[in-house]
Amino acid sequence: MEKIKSTTVVAIRHNGETFVGADGQATLGNTVAKSSVKKIRVLQEGKIVTGFAGSTADAFTLLEKFEEKLGAFGNNMKRAAVELAKEWRTDRMLSKLEAMMIVADKEDILIISGTGDVIEPDMEIATIGSGSMFAQSAARAMKKFAPHLSAEEMVKESLHIAADVCIYTNHNLVIEQVKA
Repeated sequence: MEKIKSTTVVAIRHNGETFVGADGQATLGNTVAKSSVKKIRVLQEGKIVTGFAGSTADAFTLLEKFEEKLGAFGNNMKRAAVELAKEWRTDRMLSKLEAMMIVADKEDILIISGTGDVIEPDMEIATIGSGSMFAQSAARAMKKFAPHLSAEEMVKESLHIAADVCIYTNHNLVIEQVKA
């Protein structure tokens, strides 16, 4: 069975605002399986926004586990992320999951992986997925050379640039703001 490939997810904090966005494409082999997948989820009434890349079923499993950890640790996003990464790496079932997550709140943007990593990215820019390096390059350039743009504009343009060059990314975007 062919693997599903898809996604570019971007989170940017700029001028006190944080936005997380993703494209909507999922591909199976060389075919677009769906063009309007929603890969962004709003938690805690908008105070935390997540984005995922990888297998959809695996990502939803991780999202549920992350929500459990948030509840167990008093909605402390960073602590919940670390505890999820620890469990993801050591649990036999979870360790087989193929997905990554970006989680963002008013203070932090984190990338969580199944290898036990919880990464606080440089320049307050996080990207994951097939087009992540294209989006990250675009976002870094905008932060450096176009600081007048809003965080939302930077997320949107980063995703569009990734979609222009990555065959696994499309222009069907979902972008959400983290509420303070």
